[in-house]
Amino acid sequence: MRKFLLSMGAIVMGSVAYGQQDYQLSQFMYDRLSINPGYTGIDNKICATSFFRSQWSGFDGAPKTFLMNIHGPVPLLRGGVGLSLFSDKIGFFNNFSARLNYSYHLSIGNGDILGIGISAGLMKVSLKPDWIAIDPVNLDNSIPDGSQTQSTYDLAFGLYYKSTNWYAGLSATHLTESDLVNLNVKNARHYYVLGGYDFQLPSNPDIMIRPSFRLESDFTSTQLDFNANVLWKNMVWGGLSYRIKDAIVPMLGFQQPLGNDKMPGMIRIGYSYDVTTSEIRDYSSGSHEIMLSYCFNLKPPVKITKSKTVRFL
Repeated sequence: MRKFLLSMGAIVMGSVAYGQQDYQLSQFMYDRLSINPGYTGIDNKICATSFFRSQWSGFDGAPKTFLMNIHGPVPLLRGGVGLSLFSDKIGFFNNFSARLNYSYHLSIGNGDILGIGISAGLMKVSLKPDWIAIDPVNLDNSIPDGSQTQSTYDLAFGLYYKSTNWYAGLSATHLTESDLVNLNVKNARHYYVLGGYDFQLPSNPDIMIRPSFRLESDFTSTQLDFNANVLWKNMVWGGLSYRIKDAIVPMLGFQQPLGNDKMPGMIRIGYSYDVTTSEIRDYSSGSHEIMLSYCFNLKPPVKITKSKTVRFL
């Protein structure tokens, strides 16, 4: 019984520690909005992107994450607006957040744009323990034995630079570092650096090489992801990521035009599988992640102009 309680306690403490960290996605190159509000609407398209991630398969109470981003340009606001919805479950903890995003688009010249963004939202954390123990856990004040929920507000700031064939971003989330005292969870401020480059092969215009990276740190722990993928005929891609001291991630994807002349769009679907390289590789069969995205342009109607000349009077 003592070993069982110690094991369950370790899961809870691990959950509390996880509550201090933002979620993890392997296809990070398709999720820039939720960590950098400066990206909002900067591609001049209306986009909806969703992710589902099942992490560390084989573990009871392993993280399961759902994320949805919706954003687009708003010329009247000289920028873009968006919404991010996030749900994450790990062990006895359920985390939910909703964030509104705004980015001011500053034209730099030569088509380059700097997005200056902010986001504000609500974060709710729920704890619903379901202990299996012979001894009553309510005799130990250090072990929560009832459901608890606490909410707080959350702020983020980001700068995002978009050029013709490359991008870079710098951002910070959880600026308020809210402390959920009832749940013993404190949101540590996170800092992100990201970037990517699209390189079309001169010898074969059907092939585009797209390296990218993402750095995340709260100055206590740091995570660095590198990725390189190849897009063939603007239709199929495949690639590989490396998360330092954690995983090697192969991924595949497909995209297809969808829409019409008035609303041209593109649908994308991607899949990645984390091959765990850390010490838990003997206990987990890896992590699975699915991405689905649809982006489209709204073309203004063509203005018909008429003119007269005395020759045809």
